[in-house]
Amino acid sequence: MIKKALFFFFMITMAIFVLTSCGQKGHDVDAAVGSLSTDELAVDVEILSSDEFEGRFPASLGEEKTIAFLKEEFEKVGLKPGNDESYFQDVPLVEITSIPLSHLIVTGGSKPLPLAFEDDFVGLTQRVQEKVIVTNSDMVFVGYGIVAPEYDWNDYEGIDVHGKTVVMLVNDPGFATEDAELFNGRAMTYYGRWTYKYEEAARQGAACAIIIHETEPAAYGWGVVQNGWTGPNFSLVTEDGNASRCAVESWVTLDAAHKIFEAAGEKYDELKDSAEKPGFKPVPLDLKASLTMENRIRNAISKNVIGLFPGSTHADEYIIYTAHWDHFGKKPELEGDQIFNGALDNATGTAALIELAEAFQQLGSPPRRSILFLAVTAEEQGLLGSDYYATNPIYPLTKTVAVINMDSLNIYGRMKDIRIIGFGQSELDDYVKAYAEEVGRIVLPNPTPEKGSFFRSDHFPFAKQGVPALNAGSGVQHVEKGEDWGLEQIENYIREKYHKPSDEFDPEWDLSGALEDMQMYFNIGYRLSMEETFPNWNEGSEFKLKRDTDMQNR
Repeated sequence: MIKKALFFFFMITMAIFVLTSCGQKGHDVDAAVGSLSTDELAVDVEILSSDEFEGRFPASLGEEKTIAFLKEEFEKVGLKPGNDESYFQDVPLVEITSIPLSHLIVTGGSKPLPLAFEDDFVGLTQRVQEKVIVTNSDMVFVGYGIVAPEYDWNDYEGIDVHGKTVVMLVNDPGFATEDAELFNGRAMTYYGRWTYKYEEAARQGAACAIIIHETEPAAYGWGVVQNGWTGPNFSLVTEDGNASRCAVESWVTLDAAHKIFEAAGEKYDELKDSAEKPGFKPVPLDLKASLTMENRIRNAISKNVIGLFPGSTHADEYIIYTAHWDHFGKKPELEGDQIFNGALDNATGTAALIELAEAFQQLGSPPRRSILFLAVTAEEQGLLGSDYYATNPIYPLTKTVAVINMDSLNIYGRMKDIRIIGFGQSELDDYVKAYAEEVGRIVLPNPTPEKGSFFRSDHFPFAKQGVPALNAGSGVQHVEKGEDWGLEQIENYIREKYHKPSDEFDPEWDLSGALEDMQMYFNIGYRLSMEETFPNWNEGSEFKLKRDTDMQNR
């Protein structure tokens, strides 16, 4: 009996040894992770964010240089073309430059109220037509502009807004009240995103949609709105030329909003307070809005850049790494620096794609599943490149195991914490936790869920299509300088550099934290690539039903 036990022990020990040896020989994970480099990352970030790339605006000379660079780097590190024989996926876009022919004129008060473009309001149209006109459109305050049956909430209840101008608050009632029982408390839901608000206004038949800007609930200042909502803007091409969208989608400053409500004989603070409570009813303002906008229209083809690292035994299953290569280009009308270099946002994430692709080549032999490296276009225009891929996938989404998104890496040094955007949504959290435990870091939710970050980056279009998607990175608890310092750096960046020409490469950046995060991205992707199971969304996630249905029907 003892001899038999010893024999089995010997056989098990030998099996473990053989398997371990084979794994080390075929898949040298330590060597792959060790090949990741802050120096190489910095070189690529500096190149991508240089003035030569002109701010990487879609369908521009800056795009041509960017995608040529990415194709060359993907080829250099050994990736195969990810779209048959091409490294590119065409993304059809329409570029519309909306030019107001006058102020936004509000009438019905004691005297006409003209709101100046850029200073008081910004607006554009998604409709593919040379001119849009809103004339004497009745204005209605619709609270937060939300219809959410699961929360028993309808800001449009009892009113027909066809042809009217709806005025609404930014974010959602949970943020305003900090009531954990209302929506998702301080954490923004999709109902708080401006994209949703314009979509719902269009579904309700509104001619014009106006969001009132406030810095804290919007999570960015008026300058960000000005930069993002003036000049050329892209959208995906639809069969109806976006005729189903509102004629005008716009923002007004808080000061302009006060003037609008004063003209209506209302007080902004009182109406806002009423909108935060269940049972709110829309308030006609007895005012009319008028605006004419001419459009310069240009149809364009932008490109997602796709490199493939084929797997072995399960090559028809895919893990996708994503990062957006685009930014805001250049604006000649600005004094001084005119180029939006987008160094942190998102030359860092794009450069990380190259670094990770090179690291996977160090494995010696490929993992079981294939790895797709997807640099998407037009994120800054509304997640258009990732949305296009997610709705026109080159590889079936039911064969897509997970998406790992990288948007703005850590430039402030090593952090104790890893923060997951959308913490609790999917089983991918468990992969982050397992890795964190191995390296002695902690996993926490996003420290600022009220900013709606889960809905603002390229993992989200995949989530909407049911694919489990992870957006995680360094938190704010700096190893040496602490959490307050870490939060201060992020706040300073948002205030001074986010979506501004000042987002430039700095050789003094401390990329040690970015390196640790790239190591995490590699390890999680590698683990997923060696498994047979598919992670899913957690119970209660709004994306789980879509995934379950698709996987059952594949």
